[in-house]
Amino acid sequence: MLCGRWGRGRRRPEESAAPARDVVPLALPPSPGGVAQRPTSRGLKKMGLTEDEDVLAMLRGSRLCKIRSRTWQKERLYRLQEDGLSVWFQRRFPRAPSRHIFFVQHIEAVRQGHQSEGLRRFGAAFPPARCLTIAFRGQRKNLDLVARSAEEAQRWVRGLDKLRARLEAMSQHELLDHWIHSYLRRADSNQDSKMSFKEVKGLLRMVNVDMNDMYAYRLFKECDRSNDERLEGAEIEEFVRLLLKRPELEEIFCRFSGEDLVLSAPELREFLEAQGEAGATLACARRLIQTYELHETAKHHELMTLDGFMMYLLSPEGAALDPTHATVFQDMGQPLAHYFISSSHNTYLTDSQIGGLSSTEAYIRAFAQGCRCVELDCWEGPGGEPVIYHGHTLTSKILFRDVIQAVRDHAFTLSPYPVILSLENHCGLEQQSVMARHLRTILGDMLVTETLGSQDPKELPSPEQLKGRVLVKGRRLPAKLAEDGCSLSDREEQEEEQGAPTETRSQAGQVAPELSALAVYCCATRLRALQPSPGLARPCQVSSLSERKARKLLREAGNSFVRHNTHQLTRVYPLGLRMNSANYSPQEMWNAGCQLVALNFQTPGYEMDLNTGRFLVNGRCGYVLKPRCLRQPNSAFDPGCPGPPSTTLTVQVLTAQQLPKLNAEKPSSIVDPLVRVEIHGVPADCARKETGHVLDNGFNPRWGQTLQFLLRVPELALVRFVVEDHDTASPNDFVGQCTLPLSSLQQGYRHIHLLSRDGAPLSPATLFVHICIQHC
Repeated sequence: MLCGRWGRGRRRPEESAAPARDVVPLALPPSPGGVAQRPTSRGLKKMGLTEDEDVLAMLRGSRLCKIRSRTWQKERLYRLQEDGLSVWFQRRFPRAPSRHIFFVQHIEAVRQGHQSEGLRRFGAAFPPARCLTIAFRGQRKNLDLVARSAEEAQRWVRGLDKLRARLEAMSQHELLDHWIHSYLRRADSNQDSKMSFKEVKGLLRMVNVDMNDMYAYRLFKECDRSNDERLEGAEIEEFVRLLLKRPELEEIFCRFSGEDLVLSAPELREFLEAQGEAGATLACARRLIQTYELHETAKHHELMTLDGFMMYLLSPEGAALDPTHATVFQDMGQPLAHYFISSSHNTYLTDSQIGGLSSTEAYIRAFAQGCRCVELDCWEGPGGEPVIYHGHTLTSKILFRDVIQAVRDHAFTLSPYPVILSLENHCGLEQQSVMARHLRTILGDMLVTETLGSQDPKELPSPEQLKGRVLVKGRRLPAKLAEDGCSLSDREEQEEEQGAPTETRSQAGQVAPELSALAVYCCATRLRALQPSPGLARPCQVSSLSERKARKLLREAGNSFVRHNTHQLTRVYPLGLRMNSANYSPQEMWNAGCQLVALNFQTPGYEMDLNTGRFLVNGRCGYVLKPRCLRQPNSAFDPGCPGPPSTTLTVQVLTAQQLPKLNAEKPSSIVDPLVRVEIHGVPADCARKETGHVLDNGFNPRWGQTLQFLLRVPELALVRFVVEDHDTASPNDFVGQCTLPLSSLQQGYRHIHLLSRDGAPLSPATLFVHICIQHC
């Protein structure tokens, strides 16, 4: 709102209101007959889609057949909710309301046709034009559906794509407005477009706050201009404005704006300088005003109001992550060994390694998360076709051929940089030849089959040189034995932890010449001794180490291990004893410069949070340039002896906004949030500190506490911000988190956008902090 120079007085600061939680609106049951009325919701109006024919059809609902197997194929009603954020679906047995919806923002992709493993296996009886697959972010399984007509399927595909595109384009301010009004519709129990005090109290509990009745009623009466104990129209909007007030932002704004309560371009530049912005110029300040100011009159006079200031701080430019690091900004022309490379272990699994399901969809999801090195455990299959599964377990099997087709179709959707196929080969010579044939015929020119230049490269090629190419990591026969298959004594370290049965070892120790020839730049070799000098090692050799072996090298020969990793690739994988597919901390392996630190992508936890944070930057391309101390051939760096502290990180945890409600079905369940800040880096830098907890407020809790950390190797450090629900009688419950590289943090007042346990966005949930980084 305009104030000061534009004839409005300064708003008086008020006590912070309270609701919170981000678990977007619960779906309403379908209207009689399963038919929705023409949308009139503010949500779809704000999205500009009230007249879109595809969206209107989704609002009316469709009966779609859900495909799970050849025998489980059930028709269910699916209908877009009027908020435009969620889709309600029918179940055979009614469950809690939150179990009857999925959210548009959690959709990774919508594919038409037989474009999923489920539909290819179980949907052959249906024409591809009637089929669609909704793939979700995180761990949720795909939704394979069949419409009654091709036109209906196309409407859902187009409609969901439009909604996803509109949500992606919405600012945080717009998302917040959309979010709160969706709750208002739910709280209006009799749907009369008016809010009684009882309904207002219900609204507050929905959005995660237990507000004192007297204070809540005071806010209510302040907005009840008609004095009829009901809020409607402008009165509701005024209540929402009071609810969403950010006193801490008003305080910062007033500190720089002076008495007139608007920021001129010079005053905004002063704020940017205080933030530590490198490009804090008048031109930059004017650009921000033109970009984020909502009021045309203020914009015309090059002034920023409080609303525009909030828009800026809630934008990507105002976030903790440096926006210039969100695209590819690093030198991609260095040898592969100079990069951390996002890597997956047992990629084919969707669950545990004992009895989990194997699926090509797991590879597609890994690629969607930026993974660049995937694992293929190859075994003898029926009909002469190799299969992939976790050998000698109850995990299901998938065809090697189908996985290679998934690589061809999906490997370069997110990132153009090279993909490494890490083969764990348990096949005999005949089926190895089949593997080689599939690799060549399916991948074609994508597959690297010979060196790019010199036949004896002195160093590995760069990601830039290998754009769009696929590398095979496998065992290679010595040149003199390449004529015939030969039994090799060098086995990858997997045997140490996974214990291949004796009867398979002789078979697994043989390599077909056709397959051997494809291991061009990634020749699997047992690491017998560290070669810390580039002149003594062959850059095309890759060692695979268990986490135990890697820790031993790190502990006993830290600097030699670092030097080894400056010119050769090292892959580290979890112990075979982790039967539930648990992960280890990747940070300790990155500290030594190991490039291919393989994790179970299907297992959420802090380990995968660290992996996501490490590869969040550089355009999420799956390659991150290692720090200089891990690239120099004669580096003296040892992660166990990093030297004295060189950097101080100070985080002032100020407030949080719209935290998720952990039990959406229980109105009285309100979180008591606390914030923990963790440092993950070299052992001497690892630390964690936390704030106190705030009682019964997940909507706008306020801490104002300062946490400080001393760092020795800041270029390796990851900062993990965690929000938990405090519990005195049991372990705290996870609410949300965000992990960022210290080197990519922006200083000053910043918002941190929280993610769920499996990495899905919790929009509009944020933390508001002040960050200061001081180098000695």
